[in-house]
Amino acid sequence: MRHEQAWQDAQRIDTLVQAVYACISGAAGAPRDWDRFRALHRPDARSLRTVIDADGTPRAESFSVEEYIANVTPFFAQNAFFEIETGQRVERFGQVAHVWSRYEARVAPDAPDLLKRGANSIQLFHDGARWWIASTVWDNERDGLRFELF
Repeated sequence: MRHEQAWQDAQRIDTLVQAVYACISGAAGAPRDWDRFRALHRPDARSLRTVIDADGTPRAESFSVEEYIANVTPFFAQNAFFEIETGQRVERFGQVAHVWSRYEARVAPDAPDLLKRGANSIQLFHDGARWWIASTVWDNERDGLRFELF
């Protein structure tokens, strides 16, 4: 069964990206729309979180859609989290698109205090009817790393 909202979201790249942010944003303990989130991703989609260990060593944490949901659900149960897109650049060739999406995370959309800022690299596939997220890789700004592409 298709999630109708996700089907509409996936007709355009900009609405698909906004839908992902909407799915993961909310007050502490507020239910997230994981069915919509799943319906935006290919079943074999991957997410990769970059992590910098305390000693400065970079590493990656890779997730399937279900593994990502399981990983973030405890955090969202205890913490308000709103990820807001602040800039977007799309490159497209045929049925493939790459989206650079800058974001800020806050405890409320209009909260003055910033939790973090960073960039998502989102790879999309169009199957002739709609866009699908194939993968997402992200990193957060930190000392010595600022996103300046747009």
